Amino acid sequence: MVIGRALGNAWGADAVLVGQDTRLSSPMLEAALAAGIASAGADVVLGGVMPTPAVAELVAKDGTFSAGAVISASHNPFGDNGIKLFGSDGFKLPDDQEAALEAVMSDLMASGEAGAARPTGAAVGSIIRWDGAVEVYRERLIDRLGIDLAGERIVIDCANGATVTAAPQVLSALGADVLSIGIDPDGVNINEACGSTHLAALQAAVVEEGAALGLAFDGDGDRVLAVDSAGEVVDGDQILAILAIWMRQRAELPGPAVVTTTMTNLGFRRAMSDEGIEVRWTDVGDRYVLEEMRAHGFVLGGEQSGHLINLASGPSGDGLAGGLMLLAALAERGQSLSDAASVMTRMPQRLVSVRVERKDDLPGASEVWDMVRAEEQALGDDGRIVLRASGTEPLVRVMVEAPTSEECDRIADAIADAAGRACGRAEGGH
Repeated sequence: MVIGRALGNAWGADAVLVGQDTRLSSPMLEAALAAGIASAGADVVLGGVMPTPAVAELVAKDGTFSAGAVISASHNPFGDNGIKLFGSDGFKLPDDQEAALEAVMSDLMASGEAGAARPTGAAVGSIIRWDGAVEVYRERLIDRLGIDLAGERIVIDCANGATVTAAPQVLSALGADVLSIGIDPDGVNINEACGSTHLAALQAAVVEEGAALGLAFDGDGDRVLAVDSAGEVVDGDQILAILAIWMRQRAELPGPAVVTTTMTNLGFRRAMSDEGIEVRWTDVGDRYVLEEMRAHGFVLGGEQSGHLINLASGPSGDGLAGGLMLLAALAERGQSLSDAASVMTRMPQRLVSVRVERKDDLPGASEVWDMVRAEEQALGDDGRIVLRASGTEPLVRVMVEAPTSEECDRIADAIADAAGRACGRAEGGH
């Protein structure tokens, strides 16, 4: 509720579009957020269950909203939830705007009811439902990225999340023979053994059905990963490589350059170098990828997790749009997914997540960083190490690339153990 009030007070928001995922807690948080916004004098439009990129697109292109919000914890487990905020341009708020909003929230909470003037009577905002919001998003995707998928057998996994309202309908409308799994949300099964974080069910279904490929989305629909006809995973790095090459061939890749994060496999950089495409690196997080893209006029970026951004299509990462682009690239080049993905040879990579009590202690853990520097010096140009605290969970993440899987395992386990000791390993280990 305080976040909602701060939105109205900080921006003088006229109308805010609010979407949500399928978690049991999402309607509860939607109600509180909407009440806060309306109490500040702004109108609220409730779009219901819809992918995060649908909210971003509708805010950016409809011209009637001054802000957008999505109630979702994305790919996180069911028990988590969160609020994603978008400006009137459909982009996530940059760090400085989030900090300013938090300052307003702090003032509201400190002042209490006595010091917080609010509209009364007819000046309070209205709350209405827009039942056709996700349908508008679906129609725009079809118009913008629609291709003929007649005869294509495709399996999709909607993670029991927000894409149940968009992905099956769009792919079917384009003529695909669609088998959908992860489409029975019950409030508690979002991302549970399904979706882009758990690909086993999709892999099995693709092979069993003899499908051309499979697409897996996360809980709020801003990510996509793929599975080829043999059940092999094609991750975000490989999809990004396919799209970058395809867009360069179509003269649609300014630079030509692509933006990605420090977690991206070194094999991606080598593949792009072979194709004459520059790679720009950022810190982990789609907001930093977007900032780099917007600052330099690039249109394509993404993360290994499958968070893919094409600014020529929309203002945010969009799993369904990314999947449609992948299908278009394969169709135009007459390739199977496995053939297209072979453009990139992945270096051995190991990612370890350590559950800790004090992730904020990591920057000052000098003995851990000394170990990282020593291993990096030994690897030279043949590998790298990324050590970071998760932005959303009590985790420290260690990513290692090395010439062999055995060396990856050795280095990753040693650094993870050291980080666990320094930051207080929580019950459950890593």
